[in-house]
Amino acid sequence: MEQLTVRGFGEDLSAAIRRLAAKEQVSLNQAALRLLRRGAGLSDGAGQSDTVGSSLEHLIGSWSQAEAEELDGALKAFETIDKAAWE
Repeated sequence: MEQLTVRGFGEDLSAAIRRLAAKEQVSLNQAALRLLRRGAGLSDGAGQSDTVGSSLEHLIGSWSQAEAEELDGALKAFETIDKAAWE
């Protein structure tokens, strides 16, 4: 996937992106991509598996409490800071 930095968003465009994100319950990035694609006359990407940031959406709300706790336990080691590595 390509990355592109866009500057110069006015308040009105920023507000439109935020409204779309809230309405469709997607990230600001996904909302901006949808608006860009619509403006370019392309499919808006909604529901496409190749949309940036959507590859894990099918997992949202699918884990049990036990699975979430297992993942948290597996990630516990990453919470420890090795101070020697930062010197």
